[in-house]
Amino acid sequence: MSHNTFGHLFRVTTWGESHGPALGCVVDGCPPGVPLTEADIQPWLDRRRPGQGKFVTQRQEPDAVRILSGVFQDDRTTEAFGGQVTTGTPISLMIENVDQRSKDYSEIAQAFRPGHADYAYFAKYGVRDYRGGGRASARETAARVAAGAVARKILAGVTIRGAVVQIGPHAVDPGKIDFDATAENQFWAPDPAIVPVWEAHLETVRKAGSSTGAVVAVEATGVPAGWGAPLYGKLDAELAAALMSINAAKGVEIGAGFASAALSGEENADEMRMGNDGPSFLSNKAGGVLGGISTGQAVTARVAFKPTSSILSLRQSVNEAGMEVDLRTKGRHDPCVGIRAVPVVEAMVACVLADAFLRHRAQTGGGAFRPGPSGG
Repeated sequence: MSHNTFGHLFRVTTWGESHGPALGCVVDGCPPGVPLTEADIQPWLDRRRPGQGKFVTQRQEPDAVRILSGVFQDDRTTEAFGGQVTTGTPISLMIENVDQRSKDYSEIAQAFRPGHADYAYFAKYGVRDYRGGGRASARETAARVAAGAVARKILAGVTIRGAVVQIGPHAVDPGKIDFDATAENQFWAPDPAIVPVWEAHLETVRKAGSSTGAVVAVEATGVPAGWGAPLYGKLDAELAAALMSINAAKGVEIGAGFASAALSGEENADEMRMGNDGPSFLSNKAGGVLGGISTGQAVTARVAFKPTSSILSLRQSVNEAGMEVDLRTKGRHDPCVGIRAVPVVEAMVACVLADAFLRHRAQTGGGAFRPGPSGG
């Protein structure tokens, strides 16, 4: 299998399967001298960890991370940096799987679950790990969150925050989104008023053995102007690709996204005025990216996640022998995969921005030109 790596200068390769002994990633390209310990990574993994409520999978995984390489500490690094730091060599991170129940998947060993990647994997490789989906499982995203924690250490001054803004047909009023409120409830809801609505909806879905979709919004503030590149290295294109690579993601919007198709040119144009620190934008329909390059505004995106394909209702399918079968998926699954996707969305944005920062610094030295008499 190829294409397990993403990024250019900040490169992440993930490895492992849902029901294997462990999974993890190798982060290559992290600059040396960045303070990094397991304690810097673990809080982000804890936010994604399964089994933290009745509306997510009950698989119990501690998701304890181990750093196997790429960091060093001795008296000199302690004196210079205050503790353990990156060396500039590949950082290998490992997370053990401790609560697999592979027997739950024995009935679909030779049958293709509708909505899953089972058939597509079989058609391409002729062999597949049916235990929890193998590499296609959302369990792989734990490694992405670990990599995102490393990326955040590089992004000084950048804050990345995500929230669930829609579950099923029930959406948060855009005018009431408060990212600070997401820590106060189990749904990552940016408006506490929507929580009872989502609870009632998910309770109905869960008891029916079904599932529902969701939309996750993310914003990155503190991104300076100048990151990204025109044409084939567009920052928004790379964000869209990274976010679409997340399991169950079926759509990505940058800024106003699809809603911009209904706007006039006057409504869509983000007008500018001159401020003390450079141009000040009067709106942000572009989502902080113009011509593939960051503008200094908040970088914003939304990701649509499909309903979890693992449901208890009988679904029509076929098996490897070409016979028609009816399948009911057993096991422990999220009735709404979008809830636990928030830390993953944040991590992918962090990795893309860390890569963009390093590429910008390599090409330009990291500076930014500003309008005015000095030109810089």
